[in-house]
Formats: sequence, C-alpha cells, structure tokens
Amino acid sequence: MARNLLLGALFAVVSILAQAQEPIRVGAFLAVTGPAASLGDPEKKTLDLYIEKLNAAGGVLGRKLQLVAYDSAGDAEKARTFVKRLIEQDKVDVIVGGTTTGETMAVVSLAEQAGVPFISLAGAVVIIEPVKKWVFKTPHTDRMACERIFLDMRDRKIERIALISGSGGFDKSMRGECLKVAPTFRVQVVADEAYGGGDTDMTAQLTKIKNSAGVQAVLNAGFGQGPAIVTKNYKQLGIALPLYQSHGVASKEFIKLAGEAAEGVRLPAAAVLSPEQLPAGDRQRAVSLSYKKEYEARYKQDISTFGGHAYDGLMIAVEAIKRARSTDKAKVRDAIESTKDFVGTGGVVNMSARDHMGLDLTYFRMFEVRKGNWVPVN
Repeated sequence: MARNLLLGALFAVVSILAQAQEPIRVGAFLAVTGPAASLGDPEKKTLDLYIEKLNAAGGVLGRKLQLVAYDSAGDAEKARTFVKRLIEQDKVDVIVGGTTTGETMAVVSLAEQAGVPFISLAGAVVIIEPVKKWVFKTPHTDRMACERIFLDMRDRKIERIALISGSGGFDKSMRGECLKVAPTFRVQVVADEAYGGGDTDMTAQLTKIKNSAGVQAVLNAGFGQGPAIVTKNYKQLGIALPLYQSHGVASKEFIKLAGEAAEGVRLPAAAVLSPEQLPAGDRQRAVSLSYKKEYEARYKQDISTFGGHAYDGLMIAVEAIKRARSTDKAKVRDAIESTKDFVGTGGVVNMSARDHMGLDLTYFRMFEVRKGNWVPVN
C-alpha cells in the first residue's frame, strides 16, 4: 500500500515537472504576404523579436515561449485552416494574430467553441461588439477612427464630405460606422464611392467626388495598397480638398507607396507612430521609444503601429499568464479580461467584461504627413 502511494506521488511529481518543461505555445496567423503584408510582416517580426527577448530573460513561469505562426496572406479560408491546426494539432495556449478583420471574423467561432483565448490585431468594431467571451483585440476600432476624424473635421469647420472605401471587411465596416456616427458630429456625407480589392486606378470614383457639389473633404476607409493608390490619383486629379485616411495605413510604408502625394494627408493613430515627439511626462513615451529602438535595431526598418498592435497583444497575454500563474485557458481568459492600467504602444488598456479592447479616444491621436514624415496635429 505504502509502495503504491509512493509510486503515485512520484508519478505526480514527474508529471508536474514534465509539464513545467513544456513550452508555452503562442499561436499566430498573420498576413505576412499578400495585400495586407504591410501590416502582417511587422506583426510577425515583432512577435519573433519579443518572444526571443522573453526567452532570453528566462521565459514565463519558468517556461520558454514557443511561437507557432502561419502566413494566412489575409485569406479567410486559409485563416480558418490554420486556426484549426493551431487549436487541434499544435495545442496552443493562446492565439495572438489575425491581421485583417475578414480573417479574424472567419475564426472567431473556432476560438469560441474551443475555448482558446484569442487576441486579434484587426480593427473593426464587430470583433468585440457584441462581446465574445474568448475574443479580444488591441487596435482602436474603426468606429473610433471615424469619431476621431470627425472631431478633427469639426475643428476645421468641415461639414460636407465624400467617402471612398475598399471592398474588404475592415473597409466596409469602417464605411458603415462612419455613416452611423456622422450625424452626431453634424457631418453630411454627400458622395459615397467604392473600389475593388484588386483595382489599380481609382480616378473614375475620385472624378465623381471632385464633381460633387459642396464637398469639403474626402475620407478613405481602407487599408493596404488601395489608400496609396487613392492618394496618388487624388493628386493627379488636382483635388485640393483635405484627404483623410484610416489607421489602417499608419506607417512609413504608406508614405513610401504614395510618395509626394501623401503630403498633407491626415489620419488617427497610436502615439507609437512618432514616439520621440511625445512629451517627457507621457506614460506611453518610454514603452513606445523602447519598442522603436529595439525593432529598428533588429530589422533596420521603420516601425509601424501594426507591429505595435502585436507587441501589445503578446504582452497582454504574457502578463495574463503571469497573473493566472498558469496556462489554464479559462484562467488566462479571465486574466486578460481583467487587464488594468497596461501601458502599451496603443494606449493605456483597461479591459472589463463589457470591453474586450480597453482603449478610449484619449490615446487615438491625429497625425499629418509633412515633408515625408508623420507629425502630430496640435
């Protein structure tokens, strides 16, 4: 009897030790290639960099982190295939990824059914409204982008605008959100045009906007290469009205793609877009400058807000695992939901059972392109 008890105790100890040696598996599906590569590539590089850094410092809970990542190329069907693999075969403890809204929404049901904590890096409000038990996100929503832009327009006495948007999930969602909240800001949408995901010329749509009576500014709801084409065509047509873009192009890559035509473009974005211009007392200054220094030293390329979204998602997950003192998925989910006063590149995050993003407009700042750089407005 005593011998059996001893063997049972030894087996339990061995099991615990073996589990302790198992890596903490972080799953990711990202658009590293394809139309959204300007978003997904820095996200993947950021995860690589900081998982390596965390492991060099001893890991989490005495265990190494292992990144299991797949390139979805922004394709919803590929995303579903990869997330099934992450859950069923790779047995990941948490998922940080989903570059685009379309691929994120395609896998929400999988995460919910499996009970795996999932932190998306995509923008649309539909990801977290209504609240989904296992789903969270790091970037500000498309609705908030509309609200921040309309506040800036109000300051500039702009009341009549034209919308132009792409055909992707984020584009459609942001267009819809802008139409919903425009009346609240006394903004009237007098023209509403759209372009396809593969379009390489938007002069026809922009010509209609140019000929629309009373338009005072144009807002492009989109991400990826489409907004750069819109910006180039805008200048080619000699449209002199203010042009606004979404936070879906908040990177130097957009300026490179659009060239001189980007001058004067405005958009809302996280402070990490230009952290050296934050005041000394700003809570985000230290973390944003540190991220910029480490990322640019490693990859020899400019940071973007998109890589920042991945940094925030990973660190929120890591801090949750530490607080849960476990990789038990339910405990980690609860810890993510209880995230409070987390200072990230996107802002200071305070989540709750009713808010699975935890950001407000305070940390959504307006930027303008001036002499080839993003400069804070006001």
